[in-house]
Order: sequence, then structure tokens, then C-alpha cells
Amino acid sequence: MKCAALIPARGGSKRLPGKNIADFLGRPMIAYTIDAALETGFFADVVVSTEDEKIAEAARQAGARVSVRPEALAGDKARVTQVCGHFLEEEKGQGRTYDVLCCLYATAPLRNSEDIAAVVELVTRGDCAYAMAVTRYHYPPHQALKLGPAGSLSPMWPEWLEKRSQEVPEVFVDNGSTYAVSVPAFLESGTFYGPGLKGHLMPRERSVDIDHAEDLALALYFAGRDNR
Repeated sequence: MKCAALIPARGGSKRLPGKNIADFLGRPMIAYTIDAALETGFFADVVVSTEDEKIAEAARQAGARVSVRPEALAGDKARVTQVCGHFLEEEKGQGRTYDVLCCLYATAPLRNSEDIAAVVELVTRGDCAYAMAVTRYHYPPHQALKLGPAGSLSPMWPEWLEKRSQEVPEVFVDNGSTYAVSVPAFLESGTFYGPGLKGHLMPRERSVDIDHAEDLALALYFAGRDNR
């Protein structure tokens, strides 16, 4: 199967400006995701989609090809699935088609090549058409509270609130790092959450999705701990 890795990386982050190329242990953050994708040996192309020239230059230096994203898909309201659809359409116009698309977020620098390979293999083996990296919740999800009028709190799922953790089905959460889809299935559904979805479980220390300064600090802590 012919596989492509797409790394969406726009330049207009508001919560942590410049996060995709923020310094992470002396290198632009995006370089770690490019390295991990290339290390798998799975991909015919490793491509960064961006409208930002600084990100594009960092991507090229790390060994990725760059796809220039149109301004219409560069705002904070554009969905990553739209970016993926645009990429596949542009590639088809250039005579390049793929069986499997892997979408990798640049803000997960601790995710490694083995994690990417495990997600992609779920699709290439024929186990499913949709796969993603997941992790466990940090707190019991069945005890979630929702905000109501005047700051009041009430249980999100009252029927589960009093149950012990062992009485509740085990649940996982998308860790915001790695997605693989069969291209025909994705073009039909336009989602990463299609029928038969399967997951590759990652530990918390490799599942940090960096959106805020405190996420960056946590990722640096885990990276430093692993290197001690």
C-alpha cells in the first residue's frame, strides 16, 4: 500500500504563538514529528501543509516536502480534515495518489516512530479503515461535571456518578497526535472517526499535545526524565 504522511502546521496559533516551530531541546518542534515519520520507512511522501514560510523552511531543513496551504484553510476555523482533503485533491492533480493517509500533529514531539507505525499498520493490515493514537484519561471520566447557570455544577452522566471505576467500561481518548485512514474511506466520510475505528494505546508521557505553555513545560519534563 502506498502511504503518505501529512503534518498540518499553520502559523497563526493564538494560545502558544509559533508553537509548531517553538524550540524543543534545541530544535524546532516540528522536526521531531518529521524525524519520526521518516524513521518508519512507511511513507512515499512526508509532507508539511502550511501557509507560513518560517514553518516551511524548518520543514524542508528536517527533510519534509512542503505543500502550500491556501489562505482559506489557514485560519483557526479551518478543520484539519479539510486540510487533508485539500492535500489529497492537490496530490491527485499532480498524478500522486495514496491508499493510506497518516495525519501527524507537529505538537506531539514525544510520539515516536513506533507509535506511528503501530497506528498505520492497523490500516495497512486490513484490521480497520480508521485508526488513531489514544491514551487513558488522567481522572475518572465518569465523574465529569458540567457547568450550568450561575456557575452551578452537575454530573455529566448522573447514572454513572456513584459507580466504582471497575464498574465502568474502560474508555480512552484521542491524544491529538496520530491518525491513519484508508483514503477511499476518508474521501467518502470526511472524518477520522469512521466505523470500525481502532486505537493504539500510548502512555501519558508520550501523549502530551502542546497547545499551551504549561503543555510545553510538561513535555520538556518528560523528555528530560527519559534522558536522565
